[in-house]
Amino acid sequence: MSEKIFAKARDIKVGKYLIVDGEACRVVSVDVSKPGKHGAAKMRITAIGIFDNQKRVMLTPSDADVEVPIIERKTVQIISVSGNSAQVMDPDTYEIYDIEIPEEFADKAKEGAEADIVQALNKRKVERIRG
Repeated sequence: MSEKIFAKARDIKVGKYLIVDGEACRVVSVDVSKPGKHGAAKMRITAIGIFDNQKRVMLTPSDADVEVPIIERKTVQIISVSGNSAQVMDPDTYEIYDIEIPEEFADKAKEGAEADIVQALNKRKVERIRG
C-alpha cells in the first residue's frame, strides 16, 4: 500500500503531514526555539492524527530527519453495507476490501454510492460519501 519518506524537520510547515509515534498526523502548529551555543534550534511540532484525531507533540532538532507518510486519496465504489462497515471496490485495481463508515456518513452509505477515502501506513478512512 503506502510507505514513508524522510524530510528535514525545518521543512515541516503547518498543514503538512508527519509521522508521530507511528501514526500519520497533520501538523497544526510549529514552534522553533533559537539555536543555542551548543547546537541546532529545537522544534516543537504539534500534530493531530489523521485516523484517530489524537493530539501528538514531537520535540526534535531542526536539522534532524523526520518521517513523512505518503498519503493517497482515492474514490471507491460501495458494493454493500452491513452495520457501520462497508465493502468497497477500488475502480482502478478492482481490489475489494472492508472499511468502517463513520457515523456522520451512515445515512449516505448505500450500495452503488462513491466514497472518497484517504490511506496511509496501511490504514484507510472514509472522508466523504457522494450521494
